Amino acid sequence: MHFSSILSALGLVSLALAGPVQVAERQTQKLRIMPLGDSITEITCWRAFVWDQLAQAGLADRVQYVGSQNSNPQGCRPNTPNWDQRHEGHSGWLAIDIANNYLANWLRSTPADIVMFMLGTNDVFRGRSTNDIINAYTRMVQIMRAANPRMKIIVDLVIPLSFNNGPITQLNARIPEWARSLNTTESPIVIADCYTGFNAGSDLRDGVHPSLSGDRLIASRVGPLLLNYVRQALEERGQ
Repeated sequence: MHFSSILSALGLVSLALAGPVQVAERQTQKLRIMPLGDSITEITCWRAFVWDQLAQAGLADRVQYVGSQNSNPQGCRPNTPNWDQRHEGHSGWLAIDIANNYLANWLRSTPADIVMFMLGTNDVFRGRSTNDIINAYTRMVQIMRAANPRMKIIVDLVIPLSFNNGPITQLNARIPEWARSLNTTESPIVIADCYTGFNAGSDLRDGVHPSLSGDRLIASRVGPLLLNYVRQALEERGQ
């Protein structure tokens, strides 16, 4: 049997075992996507351009962004005028602090089915080691799976800096093996390569944050992976 057919069958079995109210709720509930990160999530436009991809694929009415923030600081104007502006981006915050002090509460307040995150830039600024950042990533995955055992996770390779970029390359070099070591069928982890081809000269507006072209590059790497996850999750639900 084809893998997708197996997933569909499992989804139908799950629906059959659930009560009628649970079935109705599951079939009508939108998939919840959490954009998680620091200022590269909060004050940029890539999440708006990813929403355009969801809309173009006919999926925007079946998903929602979630998070404690609801903002568009850059005044982003994607093709979709009513794009969902909720997110969990926090300028200046460290991956280490988010993992240890905040993420569990965020996921309790705004549960998610899919999390996509890029974190580590501020940790590098503060002199935190690659090991410390990777350990924070691991803690975040543990928290995500405790909140939702079927959590789907997109981890971005961190975009370059125009100065002192060595620690970023060291972090990015560790991420693929880290992701493979934690990947599971029930809660998969995929990597969005937002580093390769990103020009620190033209794709950054201030040496740290993406320019419009940088936002579009990030969206081009994250969006297709998110679309795959959304379709998989809908199929698992039997929708």
